[in-house]
Amino acid sequence: MSDHITLVGNIVGDIEQRATRAGGSVAAFRLAVGERRLDKERGEWVDAHTNYYSISVFGELGANALRSLRKGERVVLSGRLRLREWETETKRGVSADVVADAIGHDLRWGTTRFDRAPKPGAPAEAASDSVTAATARGGAEGADAAEEAAWSVPGAPNEPVGVGAGPGGAVAMDPDRPF
Repeated sequence: MSDHITLVGNIVGDIEQRATRAGGSVAAFRLAVGERRLDKERGEWVDAHTNYYSISVFGELGANALRSLRKGERVVLSGRLRLREWETETKRGVSADVVADAIGHDLRWGTTRFDRAPKPGAPAEAASDSVTAATARGGAEGADAAEEAAWSVPGAPNEPVGVGAGPGGAVAMDPDRPF
């Protein structure tokens, strides 16, 4: 039995490509998940305990993770938790391992761009999405038109809108706000 878990944290080191015994590819990395608390006496946010997880990502998700994720990036990850006991000649302990089912960048701290992965065996032309195809046909204007067609809702404003939005749709962010 495995427990499902959602983690939000930073990738600690470089993502490694490993192989299973059967020859399949696995992306592996460590994820640091920290807790922040408001120290009411000092009136500032302080880092509390940090947990470290060993992450394994199999199949196409692993291949996409190898191409997309880098050390230091903040991600949201959903997967299956497995606690593994280990022992050496001098120590013993428990490791928290997670097999990822889904991964994405945490958009609270930056932006990202989604590029659809080609289906295995599909010709290059069929693998390109509408935004890429429109860009090739019409340069920057084609890209703008394709992006608008792909992401716009008829009648919706083109500027960003959010809760607490100020003039022009800009969202006021507090730089001291913890994650």
